[in-house]
Amino acid sequence: MKIGVPTEIKNNEYRVAMVPAGVQALADDGHTVLVQEGAGLGSGIPDSAYVEAGGTIVAAADDVWADSEMIVKVKEPLQSEYELIQHGQTIYTYFHLAAVPKLAEVLLEKKVTSVAYETIQTEDGRLPLLEPMSEVAGRMAIQCGAHALEKHSGGKGLLLGGVPGVNRADVVIIGGGTVGVNAAKMAVGLGARVWILDVSLNRLRYLDDIFGNRITTMHSNHVNLKKVCRFADLLVGAVLIAGARAPHLVTEDMVAEMDDGAVIVDVAVDQGGCVETCRPTTHENPTYLVHGVVHYCVANMPGAVSRTSTFALTNATIGYGISLAQRGALQAASADAPLAL
Repeated sequence: MKIGVPTEIKNNEYRVAMVPAGVQALADDGHTVLVQEGAGLGSGIPDSAYVEAGGTIVAAADDVWADSEMIVKVKEPLQSEYELIQHGQTIYTYFHLAAVPKLAEVLLEKKVTSVAYETIQTEDGRLPLLEPMSEVAGRMAIQCGAHALEKHSGGKGLLLGGVPGVNRADVVIIGGGTVGVNAAKMAVGLGARVWILDVSLNRLRYLDDIFGNRITTMHSNHVNLKKVCRFADLLVGAVLIAGARAPHLVTEDMVAEMDDGAVIVDVAVDQGGCVETCRPTTHENPTYLVHGVVHYCVANMPGAVSRTSTFALTNATIGYGISLAQRGALQAASADAPLAL
């Protein structure tokens, strides 16, 4: 099979969908891997590393798309790439189609076999291809939120952990999944007061077991959400419903009751966002104000730490990618339950 790896074109997206080790594994199986020139540079991977691994460097994105039976990407195809998609092609990437219905129409029209990283699910309910980026995004949510809380960024001028004799910041995390746990690790580590809300009591018990009295757990409901929004210095939206649009749990009225200079980081923005006032932003212009509250809503947060993210992501995706290349999508789905389409 011919497999194409185009350069990502989303704003400030520096990740690449395959590292040389992945190219080597596919080449050893007899596949041809076409890598667009410069695709790995944002992650510190030169073209020569792909050539040494058995890949072929192709200068133009048009040729990568036109000559490949399967395209492996990081982010969903953007509008400028729609015309490059080939009829009957297989595309293996993050799609988050709930937020881009027009792309879904294009994929259907061109009869594309779309294998979405974020919907591959194991029998125990894990989302193995989403987990590494959720880990990165959860940790970055605190890192970026802490920066946004600085006065020159429009925030309150707070240090998350305070100093002796000065109050710590209150960090509220909505959702106790992978993003939420990793956000909590960072926030606790920086000395903030941390609150985690989730709808699952079993999940709250688990969080209480692993964090103990370093966090406060609360059941996620309208009353509690309204309560925590009033005192949150940094609010992290960490809600995920696999394959569906995130619900607006935090309403505009709740945002209006937050202090001026408080910060919202909505990690769920690529699925529509769990905060009503959130809209996607870019690394170039990451924040905006609503009701005096700083909103950080970058839809590809892990792209900023591209080397870490690229290797973490491809460690998870390459196994399924090899299966797709060896068997084709339908047979791979039959052999590998998480790939079932």
